[in-house]
Amino acid sequence: MWALRGLRNGVLTTRWPARPDDYAAATRGPATVLPGRENAEASVADAPGLCPSGAIVTDPSGRIRVDQGRCIQCGRCVAARPDVFGWSTGPGAATLTRDRLIVPPEEDSGSLATVAGKLSARTRALRRSVHLRHVDAGSDGSEEWEIMALLNPVYDIHRLGMFFTASPRHADILLVTGAGARGMTEPLRETYDAMPHPKVVIAVGSDAVGGGIVSPSCATSGGIGDIVPVDVWLPGSPPTPFAILHALLVALDRLPDGNVAPVAHAARDGDRR
Repeated sequence: MWALRGLRNGVLTTRWPARPDDYAAATRGPATVLPGRENAEASVADAPGLCPSGAIVTDPSGRIRVDQGRCIQCGRCVAARPDVFGWSTGPGAATLTRDRLIVPPEEDSGSLATVAGKLSARTRALRRSVHLRHVDAGSDGSEEWEIMALLNPVYDIHRLGMFFTASPRHADILLVTGAGARGMTEPLRETYDAMPHPKVVIAVGSDAVGGGIVSPSCATSGGIGDIVPVDVWLPGSPPTPFAILHALLVALDRLPDGNVAPVAHAARDGDRR
């Protein structure tokens, strides 16, 4: 099917991030606060039913902020208050620290640069051939579909020198999905311990980052951050294949300039679903 479609329509494989991709730029990420609306009335954060996962918070100064690590992209806040909340667009949602997922972020460029420098120094030895191991730690299955899409001809992760492996002893990067089910705590730690150094852990999806809507509970640990050390935090419910590619490139310090930050947009009628 893909060969016939390619002969008919030309090359289908994206050239992102080497070249801009309109589809990548239009992909929808977690909710965010619209520019200039951080100082809207603080009662917005306490409105009942506005956010089922508790992602909308206020800081000590009264500014409204959204914890994208807990956003499940249900769209309730955007539909109820389009004057305050909108959707972030573009693949660049991954961050190197958990705190940077609370938007608008605090100004801490110095510490962020330090974290980025340490990660870059650690992953420099991986060069152009990188092997990935995926572990499901209590996922709902949506993130797995997006990860599997990386292998199709549209995204073709192999063109970037990245390959999946069945053995953690051959893996350089650990992709973890799920809310951190307690039954997966030890298997996840054993997988991490079996990986050689240097190694990188990416929390893929809002469940892995903050536990999603099912946490805290007796069955989950509220994300994987307390189980294994996380290097890259990727929100989204689920994150798109472009967002996962972005997280991988951030981890390896192979992201071209200009492909980093997502953009906030006010909701359009077609977005409120």
